Amino acid sequence: MRLNINNNVYHREAGGCSCCGCSNTAGLQTERFSKANLKEEVMENLDLIAGAIIFSVAAFFPFSKWIKAALYLISYVLAGREVVLHAIKNTIKGKVFDENFLMTVATIGAFAIEEFPEAAAVMLFYRIGEWLQDSILRRSRRSIAELMDIRPEYANKVAGDDIQRVHPDEVTVGDVIVVKPGERIPLDGVVVKGQSTVDTSALTGEPMPRDVVPGTKVLSGFVNQNGVIYVEVTSDFKNSTTSKILDLVENAKNNKAPTEKFITRFARYYTPAVVSAAALIAVVPPLLWKQPFEEWVYRALIFLVVSCPCALVISIPVGFFGGLGGASRSGILVKGGQYLEALGNVDTVVFDKTGTLTKGVFKVAKVVPVADMMRDELLHYAALAESYSNHPIALSIIEAYSKPLDRRQVDEYAEIPGYGVKARIKGKEVLVGTAGLLRQYGVVCPEVELAHTAVHLSIDGQYVGYIIIEDELKEDSKQAIDDLKRMGVKRTVMFTGDNYHTGLKVGQNLGLDEVYAELLPHQKVEKLEAIERTKATRKGKVVFVGDGINDAPVLARADVGVAMGGLGSDAAIEAADVVLMTDEPSKLVTAIMIATRTKRIVWQNIIMALGVKGLVLLLGAAGTTSMWEAVFADVGVAILSILNASRVIKKPRSRRCNQATAA
Repeated sequence: MRLNINNNVYHREAGGCSCCGCSNTAGLQTERFSKANLKEEVMENLDLIAGAIIFSVAAFFPFSKWIKAALYLISYVLAGREVVLHAIKNTIKGKVFDENFLMTVATIGAFAIEEFPEAAAVMLFYRIGEWLQDSILRRSRRSIAELMDIRPEYANKVAGDDIQRVHPDEVTVGDVIVVKPGERIPLDGVVVKGQSTVDTSALTGEPMPRDVVPGTKVLSGFVNQNGVIYVEVTSDFKNSTTSKILDLVENAKNNKAPTEKFITRFARYYTPAVVSAAALIAVVPPLLWKQPFEEWVYRALIFLVVSCPCALVISIPVGFFGGLGGASRSGILVKGGQYLEALGNVDTVVFDKTGTLTKGVFKVAKVVPVADMMRDELLHYAALAESYSNHPIALSIIEAYSKPLDRRQVDEYAEIPGYGVKARIKGKEVLVGTAGLLRQYGVVCPEVELAHTAVHLSIDGQYVGYIIIEDELKEDSKQAIDDLKRMGVKRTVMFTGDNYHTGLKVGQNLGLDEVYAELLPHQKVEKLEAIERTKATRKGKVVFVGDGINDAPVLARADVGVAMGGLGSDAAIEAADVVLMTDEPSKLVTAIMIATRTKRIVWQNIIMALGVKGLVLLLGAAGTTSMWEAVFADVGVAILSILNASRVIKKPRSRRCNQATAA
């Protein structure tokens, strides 16, 4: 199979320039930004702060009952006026049953029966919960915003002897731009002049610097650290790495997880049900059994306060959004909460081989001519036939030939996906590719039982030899497979279009459970569907990890498609649900760990909220609890849920740490 891989490497920008010691002021700007944000946050919440102070004064100083009542009312108005206004506006619009409505009805009712401290406390703690929610969301957005900072503002375009500063979208493919020390590379391209070190962490989450020289491919978002480099642009601004990443990030938050969708539907029916139940609690016992009206109104108010679903409605989206932010900090882009949730229940992981488990950097290991064909002549025909291809195998053959090629000798050229190339060179029909390709044209092709990739050649229907191509395993492939099994993944599988012996050797070296070789793109989809039917559990998810353009169909078919952002083609990245911004398989382990931790924290919040609320609801209806317990069951649980959800934003410290967490 021919994997049409773009040999690009994705990496990421840093906030400072500590590696090279240049005068980059990003750290100072961040500090100023944080101080400005803190001041702005204090000003925005000045009413809440004032309300809390006045509440404390009323609670701890021995004023008369009505002075205290006045202070509590002032505290209530300061802290809760926005909640009350939202409740009124939503009621006018017909959106009656939400948390604002519940808070307003419960607290006004508490004032009506002279439970002043409870009324003010409910609103005060509710606002504190909202503030904590906003704070957690800001932290998560800040994690994602680090990726958004890679958006380039300008490009230094070479125009004759001049250098013009222009917007990146004014630069076209083939133009040359200059990137100075400390500047962000605005567009994808190839270094044509100069040497430097680039900081790639804005795309990968890893601070490892990378040296670049003429011929090195660089991506928009990299930060040039020391030398001046000239870059020939290979992608326009719209199709640059930066634009595609930003599009993925901006759309990710719109895709809700099934748990989020369930809670949204749950709250829609739950709220009117509890309001009706509270009304019955307040009215039925006094009317039917001559019970004290005030006592049952108080119980109904407690019931209303406890029943508010804000702990669920707030903490669950915060948990998933925090998971998306934590993943982005680790150089993993997840396109929505549903994919993050799916990664938390993985049954089977299927890997593509070339460029995913192996480096996809091929070298010619051996040239074997037959009949009267000479070695150099065989390599010359192969290089000419492959001269119009950008496939890594083709590039390795051209590199091995190492002499100038006259493409004018190629009269016809056709690439046959999954098989190879058919060309007419010097009037002769040349086939270069798999043994299957040659057999299709009636060429007798011997079996080459070697655990390497063999490229066969025929000229005018006569078999003339083969070329052995080698590809190395990535350093962390074995560790990633071992970690997945340790985490409870039941099956690890590899798909490859390569020959059976090569696939088997790779599978044995990595300890994979199953290997399927010599697959065409449509056969990969068929095999994946077969695996889907035979997975261990119905709810378990099948993950496919790939990077080539012909992996796009199977990426789209899998429960979760994961694309390698480093070597991955544009089609693979667009078809995938998760993008690993490096070409490391071990990033999948990190992604699953983040997803598992997110799922665990979300369900902790659900169980805690429903458990505490259910208990206090029963006690409140029975008259054995007060408004203070109701405040804790509502706002207290919401605050605890939000604080618990904040843990998911933290970036895993190391792979070893991840393994410990999994255990």
